[in-house]
Amino acid sequence: MRGLILSQLTSLPRAQAASARWIAAALGLTAVAWLAVLAGLLAIADRVHDDVPVMLAVKLPLLASKPELIFAGESRTVYQVDPSLAAQLIGKPPGSAINLGYDAGEPLALEAAMHRMPDRFRSAHVVISVAPFLFNEGVRSAAVYPQDVAARLGVAELMSSFLPLRVGTLIRFIREAFASRLVADQHIAEMGAQPSAFGLDVIGHTQPDDRWPVDIGSHAHYANWNIAGAKARYELGALCDMVALTRQLTVVIPPWAPRYDRAQDAAWRDKDDQYVALVTDAGHRCGFDVLNIPSVAGLAQANYADEMHVNISGIPTYTRYLMSQLKH
Repeated sequence: MRGLILSQLTSLPRAQAASARWIAAALGLTAVAWLAVLAGLLAIADRVHDDVPVMLAVKLPLLASKPELIFAGESRTVYQVDPSLAAQLIGKPPGSAINLGYDAGEPLALEAAMHRMPDRFRSAHVVISVAPFLFNEGVRSAAVYPQDVAARLGVAELMSSFLPLRVGTLIRFIREAFASRLVADQHIAEMGAQPSAFGLDVIGHTQPDDRWPVDIGSHAHYANWNIAGAKARYELGALCDMVALTRQLTVVIPPWAPRYDRAQDAAWRDKDDQYVALVTDAGHRCGFDVLNIPSVAGLAQANYADEMHVNISGIPTYTRYLMSQLKH
């Protein structure tokens, strides 16, 4: 009996070790299989991807009015620029100005739209807003990573850049790639319904006080600051290419909420100066205008819905100021 008990006690650790090895092997094989599937999906997504995303494609039917003034870019265009008021200010009928902006809108997407519908852009003044996350390599979140930049990185670079902590960015790229191909095949840009208000959208709420960032220097748009990578190269390249595709191109750097003071926030001031210089240098080199708007007279804190976007009360003031600067 003593020998039997000793034999059982000796064999137990061996069984546990063998079981642990089998579990580790199974987990390893599962991880390899999962990575292989992800790589395959990324390769397919890269092939089907269309540079015109869904959020821009559904706005392109507005071009049917043959506008003279086209506002485009990221969220600070879509929520802040009233194209009806802009048309009125230049003495033109409704539809002479349109708003093609969308959340996290990128220059590469607008350039693709210009190539697809060149006659609608060739005689227009295009005004596009840009934000730091479009050029900062440190921003890799799924919500704002430029999808057209991701399409130019290749499968290996995508996986090495975003795994394991940013897998959501890869999943969004796959999803958006198939969605963009679907709307392209359905010719939504040419035959879709026209958005209301000539493309303007409105933020209907104001962020509670406890949700406002303490400062802008530590804002996510400036995280891990690096404006010397693929984002800056591709997005600035797109801005430069647009010059030959339009009558005039103006790149706008919009303001942040007035509660924040650049003079008291050295981190924000230094990074913002670098970002403005980056875009301005490209404008001098390529021939587009740059309109840097650090503040707008008449826009108060009460006119802002959050740190970046005006609410409905601020739209007329911002639009009028922008139009006055474009005339200059």
